[in-house]
Amino acid sequence: MTVRAILAGTGSALPRTRVSNAELAARVDTSDEWIVERTGIRFRHIAEPDETTATLGADAARQALAAAGLEPSDIGLIIVATATPDNTFPASATKVQALLGAPDCIAFDVAAVCSGFLYAVSVADSMLRTGAAKHALVIGSETFSRILDWEDRTTCVLFGDGAGAVVLSAEDVEDGRGILATRLHAEGKYCDMLYVDGGPSTTGTVGHVRMQGREVFRHAVTNLASVLGEVMTDVGLSPDQIDWIVPHQANKRIIDATAKKLGLPPERVVLTVDQHANTSAASVPLALDLAVRDGRIKRGDLVVLEAMGGGFTWGAAVLRV
Repeated sequence: MTVRAILAGTGSALPRTRVSNAELAARVDTSDEWIVERTGIRFRHIAEPDETTATLGADAARQALAAAGLEPSDIGLIIVATATPDNTFPASATKVQALLGAPDCIAFDVAAVCSGFLYAVSVADSMLRTGAAKHALVIGSETFSRILDWEDRTTCVLFGDGAGAVVLSAEDVEDGRGILATRLHAEGKYCDMLYVDGGPSTTGTVGHVRMQGREVFRHAVTNLASVLGEVMTDVGLSPDQIDWIVPHQANKRIIDATAKKLGLPPERVVLTVDQHANTSAASVPLALDLAVRDGRIKRGDLVVLEAMGGGFTWGAAVLRV
């Protein structure tokens, strides 16, 4: 038997306030047609003052725990992937721990922007397989609305807030279930193409998202197709054996172009960008939870997760549900 990190449960949480393109156009020089044509986005959720990265993450975690049939006391590891923590420190993972009422356990944040959830899954997978914990909560949670320049229509229309969570459990498996492989990359020389123009060590301010959209698009399609090919080669499988791909929900055109490059039909791609916009590290677990709960992703399915974000960072994971 082989010890693997299996997907035991999923969950998600969205802020109460849902904003349409038409509502956004009332405050920004844009239109529903312009946004949909270029991104596929129709709605996004925006956090209210009492909704934070930690509170949304904790809500998603509660759903994932319930789906896994576990209690907070069963969790030995909490990792929160976020670019928008509640505070510079402590880690939002410790705040989630407190909100859940979980006892002493390992808790920390991972910062890899939109790829953060993939990075966190890879770290959790390694720690579970080496016995650091039996059950882990891996959460992607973001309140990107707090770092948007609402005068910049090239960025503010793209993002939304939300959280997604999974419970990963270390189990001796004989049926091929679990995380089969992960691949991670980073290339810091492109950091000025997608970044926030502030920080404690530079400006002493939070700053706003800045992006060179065309360059990000070009790198995203190339890098995502490449890393998906790598991770499939690692497990000795071809794209036609994939049941579902759950991509980072940044832009429908990027998702479509990546799928086309791999020869994957649209009906095997989970798409939520139209409803949630780009929720950064939350987008993959949000989409995963939706597809699990509506019955598309079933026990035994081969699922590929992928994302690319500022840094640039990018990664992919293959799992058998």
